[in-house]
Amino acid sequence: MNRFKQFVASQSLKKKWAISSATVIFLSFITMSILLFIALKGWLFYQEEQEVQRTMNDLITFFESQGPYFTVQDIQSNSGLMTSIINQNQTVRLLNGDGIEFLRINNSFNFPPLDTIDLPTKGYSLDSLNSSSISAVGRIQLGGFEGYIQLEHPLNTYQAISTYILTTLLLISFCALLLSGWIGYLLATTLLKPLQDLKMTMDDIADHGFKKNLSVSYQAKDEIGELIVVFDSMMKKLKSSFDQQQQFMADASHELRTPIQVVEGHLALLNRWGKNDPLILEESLGISLREIQQMKILMDDMLDLARGEQITEVHCTNIVEHTCEVITELRLIYPDVIFEHLKPKTNALEVNINANAYRQIIRNILINAIRYSLEEVHVSIRYQQSLDHVIIHVQDQGIGIAPEHQSKIFDRFYRIDSARSRNQGGTGLGLSIVKMLVQNAHGSIHVVSEEGKGSTFSILLPTNYG
Repeated sequence: MNRFKQFVASQSLKKKWAISSATVIFLSFITMSILLFIALKGWLFYQEEQEVQRTMNDLITFFESQGPYFTVQDIQSNSGLMTSIINQNQTVRLLNGDGIEFLRINNSFNFPPLDTIDLPTKGYSLDSLNSSSISAVGRIQLGGFEGYIQLEHPLNTYQAISTYILTTLLLISFCALLLSGWIGYLLATTLLKPLQDLKMTMDDIADHGFKKNLSVSYQAKDEIGELIVVFDSMMKKLKSSFDQQQQFMADASHELRTPIQVVEGHLALLNRWGKNDPLILEESLGISLREIQQMKILMDDMLDLARGEQITEVHCTNIVEHTCEVITELRLIYPDVIFEHLKPKTNALEVNINANAYRQIIRNILINAIRYSLEEVHVSIRYQQSLDHVIIHVQDQGIGIAPEHQSKIFDRFYRIDSARSRNQGGTGLGLSIVKMLVQNAHGSIHVVSEEGKGSTFSILLPTNYG
């Protein structure tokens, strides 16, 4: 049994489907054939019995119509009339009261001994226990005395027709088995073709990655169609994630290469001759430390990005309270910055976001506003509330963002002015982290900016209502 299960499990879905459908169709057909054969055989046997009863009724009626003076001699002289009543395949004999035969018509069958037959007291009886014939025995009035009539009806025709029907049904069943197997295979091939295309696509992905087109053409709205839609959606997300990963690795290696090269250059300079010059030694060490600090900031941002992508828990957070805490922290670092925090009347806004994630969002936005502002830094924070969401507007009066850059500032490692950003300690990941955290909270972020007049970042987050 285990070997059979292993054998079945090792077969392809196409073969399983073809064999299963062929088996079901064949079993259904053979069951109907058996029922049809039993019904036809019963009907044919019933017709044979009806033939015997008609003959017996005709013979008994004939004898009863002859009157009380009908003798054995009259019977023998009228045997031709009885022959016309009897079927040519049937055999009939007449016996007197002692069971002695005195007339036989169509001597084509052997009769069982009369003493082995359960004789009826009135009328006639049928015996169909013998598979080769149907026997009938009845009492008759032969003139002045009683006698017996015995009939043997052979079942040759019945058996021949039954054998023919059985042979025909078996032949048709065999053809049905072949036809059902062929139809099952065609159906399996047709219906499983989308799955075969799906498998080939997955094999291509395994062999060549995401270089080829991942779509599978299938228009039907059935379960396979739903599966392919889910597969296409999953593959698009995987491809997008793979492309982002590749881009992230390329950008990260590019960003790390510059500070490493700077540190390497200064160390090489010190190794050759600069270590003997205190001024060059101090300058090189200072530059190397700044570049290492830049690498540290970059690694911290990358870790924040990775941790943020894994945040799945959502909590109810009072964003006004956390905004106040972040502003307090930044005032210690940037004492000259003017923060204008326009709180709502309730002094509390509840939204569905992780508290740490929100703090990181508002901190990065405020730091970005400070870095790209003019000498006098003024940043305002205000709130716009509706039934199902809250919008946090962070406005600065900085240098602004050119229209061609506004759609790219949330991309990883994208910096409008690379030299300026590097000098200010930026890594190009801050706004990418903000966008990722906002999207994890099922929110959105966009920016409105004009060069020389400043920028306004608007963060939409779902509320805790409903």
